[in-house]
Amino acid sequence: MALTQTQIIQSLGEALSWFEKELSWGVAPQEFNHLTGRIGELYAAMITRGQMALKTNQRGYDIISACNERVSVKTITSSNHISFNPNTIEFVDRIIVLRINIDDEMGITVEELLDAPTIEALTHMNHNKSRITLSSSFGKKPTQSLENLRVIEKAEYKNYLVKRYESQSIEVLLNGEVQAIAKPHLRKIAKEIGVDIFYDENKVKNTRQLGKHVIDILNTS
Repeated sequence: MALTQTQIIQSLGEALSWFEKELSWGVAPQEFNHLTGRIGELYAAMITRGQMALKTNQRGYDIISACNERVSVKTITSSNHISFNPNTIEFVDRIIVLRINIDDEMGITVEELLDAPTIEALTHMNHNKSRITLSSSFGKKPTQSLENLRVIEKAEYKNYLVKRYESQSIEVLLNGEVQAIAKPHLRKIAKEIGVDIFYDENKVKNTRQLGKHVIDILNTS
């Protein structure tokens, strides 16, 4: 059955929510590869305005894009490399490689490591008779400094200054010095001013969520 774009986006949200629940229960990401694969396929269907292939891994591809491209989608969490079957790669027009990131600052995010026509994508891979592989470090973009971004909110508390940038990143300064890891300091402030570090069924707030709530309380107290 064909899915509308709205249904695809809703399904992606539900899959990500379930993934987050599993993590909150202490399940390791690599324990539910089927779910991460589904998230990747839904994400790829969304950005290509496409549909799922009729069968899983149908002759090497997972999605048919709105431009009628046969798209192979690979989704990883902690793998060091991504493998492709050389016997079916000829049936693929486009390759999309995604990574699901789980970190304290932003929580769960989907990162695009590669999105290219197959001919171009293959130039970035290692080839042998049994498999074709791509390093998971491929496509990793360097993080830019916050100094060029606008500060949209800030609040002071004792010797702390908490800033929120237009990217939603949170920066914590203690006695004027930027702290490399903001979250422990945010948790300390949150405990002292009565901000809950949990939300929605005891899921832990990420750094951006906690930082915003801390700033909101400090600026209204």
